Amino acid sequence: MQHLVPAHGRPLPGSRTPAPAVRAAVDAEALAVLHRAARALMAGLPELTERLMTLLREREPAYRTAMDADAESVRDEVRRSLRLNVESLIRPGELREAARRCSWAIGRARADRGLPLDALLRAFRLGGGMVWQELVDETTRRQPSDAHLLIHVAADVWNFVDEHCAVVVEAYRQTERELMWRRENRLRLMTAALLDGTARIADLPATAAALGLPEQGRYAVVLARLPSGRTFADAWGQVRLSGLRVLWYRDRDRDGGGSYGIVLLAGHPHDEGEPGHGHETGLLDTGPGPTAAPEGGGPGDDGRPWAYGLDVDAGEIARRLTAPPVARIGVSPVVEGLAAIGDARRLADTALRACPRSGGTVVLEEHLPAALVVSAPALGAALAERVLGPLLRLDPSDRDVMLETLTAWLACDGSAQRAAGRLYCHRNTVLNRLRRCEQLTGRSLSRPSDVVELSLALAAHCLLDP
Repeated sequence: MQHLVPAHGRPLPGSRTPAPAVRAAVDAEALAVLHRAARALMAGLPELTERLMTLLREREPAYRTAMDADAESVRDEVRRSLRLNVESLIRPGELREAARRCSWAIGRARADRGLPLDALLRAFRLGGGMVWQELVDETTRRQPSDAHLLIHVAADVWNFVDEHCAVVVEAYRQTERELMWRRENRLRLMTAALLDGTARIADLPATAAALGLPEQGRYAVVLARLPSGRTFADAWGQVRLSGLRVLWYRDRDRDGGGSYGIVLLAGHPHDEGEPGHGHETGLLDTGPGPTAAPEGGGPGDDGRPWAYGLDVDAGEIARRLTAPPVARIGVSPVVEGLAAIGDARRLADTALRACPRSGGTVVLEEHLPAALVVSAPALGAALAERVLGPLLRLDPSDRDVMLETLTAWLACDGSAQRAAGRLYCHRNTVLNRLRRCEQLTGRSLSRPSDVVELSLALAAHCLLDP
């Protein structure tokens, strides 16, 4: 407690300010009365402790619960706090820091045990009020004529109480931040282990409970990547999955980074009434942890029902996904159980590699040939060179026309007429270009095996060419 200083008020009109010597004498006398009463309280500290314990039990439900769980730890806190704070009234210079450290320790301990901050603050003010009342009662019993002197130190006593409430609040909030960081870090590590496939089977029940996901649910993994230069917040705001429960995790460690979404398709989530556990930061950076939440709000927000059940597949994820055109997104096949999340993550990586650099969404099961090419990039590059080499060595304008025509013809299922409509040219022009492709590559577009080679070679050229 600070050295007790008399409160300075504005003198009333017509009154005279007491002389300094008179004020000093009054202050000294008031301090003597305060010290005498405080020593009497110290002599009865055990009884004072039990009275405060009784008040807390009667008036604070949170403390009643804490006492039911561990009454002795609460009693020890009350005893230490009362002893140091009452002694600080007598020897403020010696014990002020010790009293502050005690209040700081109580704030940290009660935050760690989950006691509400408002209950803790009420307990401190309740204790301060009880001490003040005991000081007044003690003085009134022993020296009734001195009781009026306590008014000169009342402001300082209550300032002392307020100072310790501020200490408690600071300690509590700091501990709360530390606990939140530890919890988020734990959730982040759990999510990373699932995605890496390094989570131990024995740890899966605890992981499921912590993340709010069923251990035996049906899942898919989505990998979303925006072009470099776009911010982390942009990804969370622009990549959405309507009506699906998603646990997002941002991973900067892998090549190119990206945001992984573990999508729950069927199962019974923990804490069914809650949307999930974690953070409100969306696509997670390495600072915050994962977020499990129903993206897009679900039924009623956009009129789309929840996608949840045994018949939901990866294609449904793609249909419900909203992202900017420049985003590249890979969707894994559906897997069973949290233990298979690592496999799904690797397949989502492959799906993203099969996604055009210009952007789009690739469901792996719908692009398996392209996935085969990107899974073995060296072989894919060799195939592109072997099959398309003569075309690739043409003048750039000529080369681009030939590749564009071949690509359009394959996309139109071998229809020259439809390819001509897509390319805005005559059907015969398409046929002439295709005949030239056959001559240069030595492949026949009427031979299925050659068409497969050309198709894979084109995919390799588009997806692997730097």
